[in-house]
Amino acid sequence: MIASSVVVLLFALAASVLLALIIGGIAIALVHWDGGSLPAALSRGGVAFAGTLTLCCAILAILLGTGR
Repeated sequence: MIASSVVVLLFALAASVLLALIIGGIAIALVHWDGGSLPAALSRGGVAFAGTLTLCCAILAILLGTGR
């Protein structure tokens, strides 16, 4: 039982990282498409990646904390 919950947690973390990568890539594309420089686009993409990953981890922590 414990092993399956660890697998589910790792799968949720992997999905969170994948979602954050997609959001970061979209942010980079949008800033660059809008005429921003490449360093500005990478900076915005990094902020979007970090913000998305932080939000996903916070939601996972809340769900795990209330599940007990």
